[in-house]
Amino acid sequence: MKRMISCGKLTGTIQSQGLRIGGVSQNLEIGSQLDLTALRDPISGRPYIPGSSLKGSLRAMLERIEGKSSGRGEPCGCGDRDCKICVIFGAHKNPQPASSPTRIVVRDAHLTKDSAEAFDNARKEGGVFFEEKAENLVLRDSGLAKEPRWQERVWSASFDLDILLHIYEGDNPQSLMRYVRQGLGLIQETGALGAGGSRGSGQVKFDVQESWLELEKISV
Repeated sequence: MKRMISCGKLTGTIQSQGLRIGGVSQNLEIGSQLDLTALRDPISGRPYIPGSSLKGSLRAMLERIEGKSSGRGEPCGCGDRDCKICVIFGAHKNPQPASSPTRIVVRDAHLTKDSAEAFDNARKEGGVFFEEKAENLVLRDSGLAKEPRWQERVWSASFDLDILLHIYEGDNPQSLMRYVRQGLGLIQETGALGAGGSRGSGQVKFDVQESWLELEKISV
């Protein structure tokens, strides 16, 4: 087994505009016109960004610039030791990759203190925090909109970012960290987070600080 020798950490905020990460349609209230609600914390009711969504967007963006996939439209699963995609995120459906173990941990991103207070105040005072947006099929011959699908977007909010990068013997820590930061930059400058990016949703800006944990000093 490879020995973990260090752990990098990226913390900061994700500033979002028109974020669309859908929840479960079965939870819609009776009489609601929405087809898909925004994903919410089941206790507080506040929206959040699942770590899996951010991790998936990050991996997909890096695979896009590398031109890598499984060949079936799925994530890269080559498992080669020199493939940063597989080293960092794991080799998709590859049970014994040379690149193992997976290096990255992406935490769920919850609202920052200020955005959480804005959400709570909006809920108490009947204010607006979510945008209800309709997406339509436009008939090419007539130009008429058909079959609107109503969905919720988090119009403007900030979320706490927390990403860990495990470093094992033989790894190049700086190279792997730069690669993760490059992926975040690509989402910010050339892509989007969540669904509907090509239709204007999911514009984000990352404010990130990098630090390195000393494993021998970690305790509880």
